[in-house]
Amino acid sequence: MALYSEKVMDHFRNPRNIGAIEDADGVGEVGNSVCGDIMKIYLKIDDDIITDVKFETFGCGSAIASSSMATELIKGKPVSEALELTNKAVVEALDGLPAHKIHCSVLAEEAIKKALKDYYDKNGIAYDPAIFPDED
Repeated sequence: MALYSEKVMDHFRNPRNIGAIEDADGVGEVGNSVCGDIMKIYLKIDDDIITDVKFETFGCGSAIASSSMATELIKGKPVSEALELTNKAVVEALDGLPAHKIHCSVLAEEAIKKALKDYYDKNGIAYDPAIFPDED
C-alpha cells in the first residue's frame, strides 16, 4: 500500500498557485517548530471574492501538497467560504494523508485563516476573534 495518494503526489510534484503576490490584500505565515515546516499564504480579494491565492512553503511533500490543495479549494470563493475551510477538507481533497502528516493540513488551514485575519485588520473589517487561531 502506498504511503501517499496519487493526489498528494500530483500536488507535490506539480504544485498549484506557488509563489508570492507582491501587493497581497492578506498574508498569513505559520510554522511548526517540531517538523520545521513553514507556510506562507498570499490572498488577493476583490468584492469579497478570493481572486488570487499563492503560497510559499518550506517543508515536506505533505506540506507542499496541503498548501497547493488548500489554495485550490479557496480560489474564486467568497471570503466566508474560505473561513470555513478545515484541515479535514484538505485531507479529504488529497484522498488522505498519513496520520503523522495531518499537521501539514492543519498548517494550511491556519495560514489561510491568518491571511484572512490580516485582510480584515488591514481593511478595518470587524470580525469574531473566535474564528481565528490563537496568536502565539
